[in-house]
Amino acid sequence: MNSSILPLLKQNNMESLPNLRTEFGQEYETTKKFFDVYPEDKNEYRPHEKSMKMILLATHIAEIFGWPEIIMKTDKLDFAAGDYQPTFLNSKAELQKKLDDDYQKTKQTLDNTSEEELSGRWSMNMGEKVLAEYTKYSAMRHALNQITHHRAQLGVYYRLNDIPVSGSYGPSADEENF
Repeated sequence: MNSSILPLLKQNNMESLPNLRTEFGQEYETTKKFFDVYPEDKNEYRPHEKSMKMILLATHIAEIFGWPEIIMKTDKLDFAAGDYQPTFLNSKAELQKKLDDDYQKTKQTLDNTSEEELSGRWSMNMGEKVLAEYTKYSAMRHALNQITHHRAQLGVYYRLNDIPVSGSYGPSADEENF
């Protein structure tokens, strides 16, 4: 969101923070259901040699819940400088704890953020090369999109392994009342 949009939002009594809080909360609850049935015996599974292993994919989903804290505390993430260090988990319990911990950080971050701060700039870089540039608000929207995207991938991994898939935005084919 560019800074010229903020006055328009205020004029129309629209605020982004309540929506971000709600959406991250909803995505957390949905992801929690996916992680509750995570199959530890399938950590190394991947449907194709170019696909991520299941534990790495699930870990990445959990990590994304911590992005808002990073976004609000920094102006950029520089991969070349080593700003990002991936997390490596080995168990369902570690995965669930990472999700809970990172969601709590996001909750606290969003509770301590102002609408005006959302218009700040944030980028992902590889040294001097800018890979993507956002407002802090649009970077958080990107994070929400990434959660949805990667959780859908995890759902495919589950389906290919006959693991019941939880509904994300309504019941799934594996749930009653479908």
